[in-house]
Amino acid sequence: MEEQQNENQLNIELSEEIAEGVFSNLAIITHSNTEFVLDFIRVMPGVPKAKVKSRIILTPEHAKRLVHAMLDNVEKFEAINGRIKTQEEPPGFPMNFGGPTAQA
Repeated sequence: MEEQQNENQLNIELSEEIAEGVFSNLAIITHSNTEFVLDFIRVMPGVPKAKVKSRIILTPEHAKRLVHAMLDNVEKFEAINGRIKTQEEPPGFPMNFGGPTAQA
C-alpha cells in the first residue's frame, strides 16, 4: 500500500525567487479554441503604463479546473473570515486608488 502512494506522489520544487511571488492588481484573460491566457498586471497610481508581470497559459480543461479550485478556496476563506466585499462593476481606466491626486 505504501509503495502505491509513493508512485502517485508528485514532488514539486519551489525556488526562492518564485516563492516570493508577484503582486498583481489586474488580470486580463483571453482565450482561443485551444488555450486560455492569464496576464497578471501591476497598475500603479500616477503611472500611465503598466507591465505584464506574469503570464500563465492553460488548456481549456485546466482553466476550468482552476476556476473550480478558486471558487472552492474562496468559499473556504469566506467561511473563516467572512464575505469578501467586491464592487458591482470592475473599475474603469484610469483606476482610482482612492487617494488624493498627486501634485508637484
